[in-house]
Amino acid sequence: MARIIDIGTDRQAALDAASAALSEGFAIAIPTETVYGLAADATNPAAITRIYETKGRPRFNPLICHMADLAMAETYAVFDPVSRRLAEAFWPGPLTLILPLRPESPIHSLATAGLDTVGIRVPKGFAGELIGVFGRPLAAPSANTSGRVSATSADHVEADLGTRIPLILDAGASAVGVESTIVKIENGELRLLRPGGLPASEIERVAGQRLRRAKKASAAIEAPGMLASHYAPGAAVRLDATEVEPGEALIAFGTAPIRGAEGARIAFNLSPRGDLAEAAANLFDYMKKADASGAASIAFSHIPDEGLGEAINDRLRRAAAPRE
Repeated sequence: MARIIDIGTDRQAALDAASAALSEGFAIAIPTETVYGLAADATNPAAITRIYETKGRPRFNPLICHMADLAMAETYAVFDPVSRRLAEAFWPGPLTLILPLRPESPIHSLATAGLDTVGIRVPKGFAGELIGVFGRPLAAPSANTSGRVSATSADHVEADLGTRIPLILDAGASAVGVESTIVKIENGELRLLRPGGLPASEIERVAGQRLRRAKKASAAIEAPGMLASHYAPGAAVRLDATEVEPGEALIAFGTAPIRGAEGARIAFNLSPRGDLAEAAANLFDYMKKADASGAASIAFSHIPDEGLGEAINDRLRRAAAPRE
């Protein structure tokens, strides 16, 4: 079983243990403000392979590489003026930029799935501190079995991957609760590849232009989180529910009445007051709890498709998609 270190109790022990494990090529679970990540040295092919093997993740699905700060990121990737402006405004934070790799970049092609671009993010808090101490970027997808619900606590990671990794660093519940927003700039135009913890409107405000959204899922995987079926619990997922079938689990939002709610196997409300930030923070935890109830399906009430609601609905649509 994985060793678990509480960062709040002994931060230095956590830094030392994590740096040692990463130097030996292991993949470990680290907290970020978005979700918990399964991190390994992005320059070490054996370490990156451990990420794919631990998650059961297809190797055509690229990994986000996390940096300590913008200065570190600039040594691995090429920034255009718009990307730099976004990085300066939102890093550290829940924004990933898809950027051209520098020709001499030591990030291994296993992390980029052979692409000539790389997804880069600077996380807040402990993760950024750890990367600074370690001195190399960390490839770090969400710390869960591939395609399943992302982990937003150390307990989630332990239940899923605890027998497969040596170390879990515990910093409590993730503050944001959904993965980062992923943006790519091509020929001066912004493309939203994945909605996430930074609302699109904030990006548009700083960039001074609209984000172009794909009308349908692309066959080309340019960034994490683009697979049609993803973030899925074991139970089936039903969206925009106005009533609950007997024995279903219910995950509601706001105060809209749901017929048959009293007959739900288990019920949660992402945010009784209709706060989308609170809903995002609770989403994956409540999905896991509803799934653990044994319900065959989970009914979600309507969630507005605005602000962080765009990221929440993106996750729910992928969770509800047909599974291979």
